[in-house]
Parts: sequence; structure tokens; C-alpha cells
Amino acid sequence: MSRSDFELKTPQQLIAMRKAGLITAKALEAVKSACVAGVSTLELDRIANETIESFGAHSNFQLVAGYNHTICASVNHEVVHGIPAPERILEAGDILSVDCGAEIDGWNGDSAITIIVPDQSGQVPDTDLVRARRALSSATDGSLWAGIAALAKAERLGEVGAAIEDYIEANGKYGILEDYVGHGIGRSMHEEPPVYNFRTKLLGPKVTPGLVVAIEPMVTAGSNKTKVLADGWTVVSKDSSDASHWEHSVAVTETGVWVLTALDGGKSRLESLGVPFGGLEG
Repeated sequence: MSRSDFELKTPQQLIAMRKAGLITAKALEAVKSACVAGVSTLELDRIANETIESFGAHSNFQLVAGYNHTICASVNHEVVHGIPAPERILEAGDILSVDCGAEIDGWNGDSAITIIVPDQSGQVPDTDLVRARRALSSATDGSLWAGIAALAKAERLGEVGAAIEDYIEANGKYGILEDYVGHGIGRSMHEEPPVYNFRTKLLGPKVTPGLVVAIEPMVTAGSNKTKVLADGWTVVSKDSSDASHWEHSVAVTETGVWVLTALDGGKSRLESLGVPFGGLEG
């Protein structure tokens, strides 16, 4: 793949993208705050949409043909693309992955988090199942940041997938989805180049300032084999194992990497990893 297949962003364009990224992050923060046992995934969808619109932006998920919601809400063995519904009531200890995106001024943000659902008092059950779900989410989140750290030092984009796979393999016996991968992002939510979450023979494009990608490992507690439900959207693990999904939109700058969908730009996490922070905000 050549650079002509995707657009490198200017510093001014990255600053514009940061606005979309921050709105996405704040929508996910609002969802996390509202996520307790007894809430429906449709209610979380409403909260995300109201948050995005309060900043003068709109949901880019609603721009996807045939999709009418602001978030994807995937519960337990649902990996990605779960459709919010009023009858989908969350229970304490559920593992919920929430994917969300916002568009403003023609630029896009895309991010995902995984939540272990607390009870109405804010407490998460302490059971073997919940501990396993916490470990799965932690491994997936850690692999995302391993990928981000690799991006900061990489010559080729393929090094990101190798770092993600190495991290997952070092932290448990998990399955990394291969049919669903990350992507470039900018004027559209999904752009070239693809960002694999596993090692491939493809080197990928050169990592250059102005490259912006959405890195999004999708990991299961068992097999990485999946199927799509009859709704045409929801992707579930074939062996019904639990799943986790974490994602950030990340820009490469002249001085490091800038996590556009992290509230602090990724600074604290990058510093803990010894990775240069490349934020362009004053």
C-alpha cells in the first residue's frame, strides 16, 4: 500500500480531529458513569447521543448505512456491533463493550471501552467469573496500549499488530479476532490503511507523521471464531466465550503519538510506558 492510498493529516487537521476525539471520549465517559445493573443498552445509547449532540457534533455510527444507533453495545459473548435495545437489561458482573464515534466539522473520532457492570451501589461482584472477565478486559486494554507504544517507534504499521499479539499471548490463553481489524480514520470513520491486531507477513505502510489510525483489539476468552447473528450486525464468539473490545484513534506527530480519543491525549499512559507524547494542544 502506498501513501497515495490514504491521507496524511497536517498538524492543523490533527487539531481538528482532536475535537472529534474528545467528544467521543466524553460520550464514552458519560456511558460509563450511567452503566449500572438495571439499565438498558438503549438508555446508554440515548445518553451517548445526547452527549455528542450537546457539543454540536453528531454520531458517525448513524451515518453507516442501515445502522440507527450511536453506540454498539456488546454484552458477554457478543464481541462487536451489538445493537442497543430496550429489552437488553444489564446485570451486575456482565462484561460490556461499548463502541462509539462522533463527527464534527467533517472530522471523525472512534473509540471503544469495556466495562464490568457494577450493581446499583457501584460494587462489582467478586466471583471467579467476574475476575476472569476483569482479566480479559485488562489484557485487551493492555494490548491496545502495547500497540500504541509500538506505533510510536515503528517503521512500518505491521509492527502494531505484532505488539498486540505478543502482549495477548503473554497475558493468557485468549483469541484475537482476525476477521475484524482496525483502520485509518479522518474525513471518514473508516479509511485505509487496515490495522491488524496480530502478526502478519504484510509490513504495512511506513509510519509517518500525519498518519492517523484506529487501533482496536477484539479479544475473546476462548476461540477467535465468530458468527453474525440474524440481526445482521451482532458478532458473537462461536464458542460463547466472553469478549472484550478496546479502541483509540491515534495520531503520529513529529514528536510522538497523540491519542485523540483519550481525555488527556494519552499522556499519562504513554509516560508510564516510556513513550513520547506528541500532543499538539497549546
